[in-house]
Amino acid sequence: MEKKTNQTIFSIISLLIFSSCVSAQLRTGFYQRSCPNVENIVRNAVRQKFQQTFVTAPATLRLFFHDCFVRGCDASILLASPSERDHPDDMSLAGDGFDTVVKAKQAVDRDPNCRNKVSCADILALATREVVVLTGGPSYPVELGRRDGRLSTKASVQRSLPQPGFNLNQLNSMFNRHGLSQTDMIALSGAHTIGFAHCGKFSKRIYNFSPRTRIDPSLNRGYAFQLRQMCPIRVDPRIAINMDPTSPRTFDNAYFKNLQQGRGLFTSDQVLFTDRRSRATVNSFANSEGAFRQAFISAITKLGRVGVKTGNAGEIRRDCSRVN
Repeated sequence: MEKKTNQTIFSIISLLIFSSCVSAQLRTGFYQRSCPNVENIVRNAVRQKFQQTFVTAPATLRLFFHDCFVRGCDASILLASPSERDHPDDMSLAGDGFDTVVKAKQAVDRDPNCRNKVSCADILALATREVVVLTGGPSYPVELGRRDGRLSTKASVQRSLPQPGFNLNQLNSMFNRHGLSQTDMIALSGAHTIGFAHCGKFSKRIYNFSPRTRIDPSLNRGYAFQLRQMCPIRVDPRIAINMDPTSPRTFDNAYFKNLQQGRGLFTSDQVLFTDRRSRATVNSFANSEGAFRQAFISAITKLGRVGVKTGNAGEIRRDCSRVN
């Protein structure tokens, strides 16, 4: 019995040491000596790109999420085909997200002190913070020190990303796998406040939900008819609409207020309110912008630690789309 208890204690201690090691290897100010101005350089590059097109913001934020959930936050999503980008779940990633990282990388490497010293994974993490701020969201310290991965495959994306039709159990299971709680998952879902989606991702909810009812009963009927107008049956598959019908260009808590009114675009959005186990958190974020912002900062910081390569693992890519 004593032996079993000791083994359990040892396992818990080992897990805690491993977790703290990952956090310790990532730190704010990681480039203080090698590239002290990196945050300002990335900030200015992202701002310039954002001024050209608003899509910069949702595209970069989604790119970061897709990167971290497949092989960890190692910029494997940035590697050119054949790679993760060939999987259907990644083919809808907007080119402006990739271009944002390219532009920021070029800006960083123009500084002789910084050339080939800052990873593409860290540039993506910094760019993500900047687009959140540019759309009115919270600023937060970004932990740095990630290295770039050398492997990226289409197969690794399979069953690695949440789907629009997921229920709460499926969402929790996938996020828990990466050390993210239900509250983290709900806070990160709030990024859909500046998101957009192609009509095919939710058309079943408005046209062919079930044999008994064409429209998903959890969907606000007025909103459903609006969606039908924007997404006719034979709509161009390239057409995308805003996920937040009220303030689509502002990073705010409107997403959660929309859920309270049955205006969640995906099943995986609306289930956060319809399922009683998560409803209280949705209500809390809907009632308090501050509560949402605080939870989002915590969640995206934890997301940025998922599966990172540090120390001598991986590499610092010279070109974000190719291994050295």
